[in-house]
Amino acid sequence: MTNHKLNKPFSMIREFHLADWFTLANAVCGVGALFSVMTYLQTTDIKHVYYACWMVLAALVFDVLDGRIARWRQQTSTMGRELDSLADVISFGVAPAVIAYGCGMQGLYDRIVLAYFVACGVSRLARYNITAEALSADSGKVKYFEGTPIPTSLLLVGLMFAAASQGALGDSLWFGQVRFAGFTLHPLVLSFAVSGSLMVSRIRFPKF
Repeated sequence: MTNHKLNKPFSMIREFHLADWFTLANAVCGVGALFSVMTYLQTTDIKHVYYACWMVLAALVFDVLDGRIARWRQQTSTMGRELDSLADVISFGVAPAVIAYGCGMQGLYDRIVLAYFVACGVSRLARYNITAEALSADSGKVKYFEGTPIPTSLLLVGLMFAAASQGALGDSLWFGQVRFAGFTLHPLVLSFAVSGSLMVSRIRFPKF
């Protein structure tokens, strides 16, 4: 009886497919990026910004691999899809927003825009999970996305990496800052607003 109770926490792990472990690696990379940004804010050592950006890139690699492995082994599942979405929220939603915050987009308006970006990413993934079956009804494969996929936020991470490499962080952020009603907005943060809006748009993008 005791052994049965002890084994219960591990029963779910036994149900994981190989692809699910790659999905978890995606999430771990996203969390690693968050830790790196926090370390940068504590130490101001710019190498931690680079680490954070590279961790998001590594998350993308695992995100691509988990899908390919699932199709190769023909082991797709609802649990795997939900797990993938949760990992993507961390790695391609929260992590890029926190990297931007760490790089200097810390004004009130900046925070609102970054929160909007994350909310759009979450909404985009929820919509995809609901409509995926309908989009793949005929062929069994999704042929297009509605709205840009959330991993496209890697472009924003690349932008932050470039800014860091040129020392354009904090008060030196590209395009400076604007103050309105006593609060600060860094125009560079509007790239996150555009990205978030594209994610929740109805524009169709082919899936390759």
